[in-house]
Amino acid sequence: MSPHIALLVNPASGRRRAAVIAVRLKEALRAAGARVHVYTGRSAADSRRLARLAVSDRPDALVAVGGDGLVHQALQAVVGSGVPLAVVPAGSGNDIARAFGSRHTSARRTVETILAGRTRSSDVIRLTLPDGGRRYYMSVLACGFDARVNERVNGLRFGMGRAGYLYGIVAETRSFDPIDFEIDIDGRRISERGMLVAVGNTDSYGGGLKMCAGAEPDDGLLDVVLIREAPLSRFVRHFPRILKGSHVELEEVRVERGSSVTVRGDAGIAYADGERMGPTPLMCQVVPKAVEMLEPTS
Repeated sequence: MSPHIALLVNPASGRRRAAVIAVRLKEALRAAGARVHVYTGRSAADSRRLARLAVSDRPDALVAVGGDGLVHQALQAVVGSGVPLAVVPAGSGNDIARAFGSRHTSARRTVETILAGRTRSSDVIRLTLPDGGRRYYMSVLACGFDARVNERVNGLRFGMGRAGYLYGIVAETRSFDPIDFEIDIDGRRISERGMLVAVGNTDSYGGGLKMCAGAEPDDGLLDVVLIREAPLSRFVRHFPRILKGSHVELEEVRVERGSSVTVRGDAGIAYADGERMGPTPLMCQVVPKAVEMLEPTS
């Protein structure tokens, strides 16, 4: 029987690059003998609904063509379903794609990856919101300075990416005050005043900023990074070290690991996978090996 592939597309992603990639991918898959159904979301909520509809049809793979936001919506459908998830990077950040080795390549090579069906089991994070609602995320939860930067950047006309993120950093320094955080990690409490808290399953966000350097998506643990209170001038001066992950060597950076993390504090809106989640308190719990991610062929 011909393989059945579901394409979930955000046509606006990457300045409409995703729409072009999806058309080429659909044609290449059909030429290779696959049955292809295309689901085009017009909003985050619509993409989430369509992802669940696609998964209910039990395809051989759900392929998300877009950025981290679209992958986040797809994740809500595939967790626990057994349907493998493939990521075709077509957004501005593409941090989840980067974590699993997916890269910009030809439609032919992408089809080879999809049809080869080689997978890697990945943990996901179950996020419990203040109202009791739950979401899953795969990359990094941002609370504090970085989330406020994200909030600023989302209001810009150009895409997120690294340039937009760095612009937001400069803008946020004009009004930011440190936050009194309480962080519970597997029953251990940390109470410190800080600039931000990041809770990561993978290592990067914001288009390659390695906030949770060294995080692995299949080790059953969360990497928690707390940047303690520091003069804004020093904080901004050292922020570029996040590009390579060397910020973890600084004295004001504390790194912890655990399987269950609750973050409290007046941090404002938090973000996960680049998507707006809500205010604290937020509880993050590892769900081990909850998703099969398609891996690129060598």
